[in-house]
Amino acid sequence: MTEFLIELPHGDERMACIKALRAIHEYGSHFVTQAHWGCRDGVHSGWMIAELPSRDEAMLMIPPEFRADARIVQLNYFTPEEIVSYIAELEE
Repeated sequence: MTEFLIELPHGDERMACIKALRAIHEYGSHFVTQAHWGCRDGVHSGWMIAELPSRDEAMLMIPPEFRADARIVQLNYFTPEEIVSYIAELEE
């Protein structure tokens, strides 16, 4: 399994928050209980880290009407050695 950061942005208008939260609640995805939201701090997005078999599976956690604006990022860790190696690759 792979870890993905799933980001669900929405507009900063009051109705955009209502629409996004209502869609998540009605869709019944894990976003309902596991997402972190920034709305109360003026950052109108929800984030969740999920361990899933694929990027496509991550996309299925998002209500269809929000998928076009969603961002899914595959996460990884680096060991100190991998950092040095990766920097060398980037500098080539």
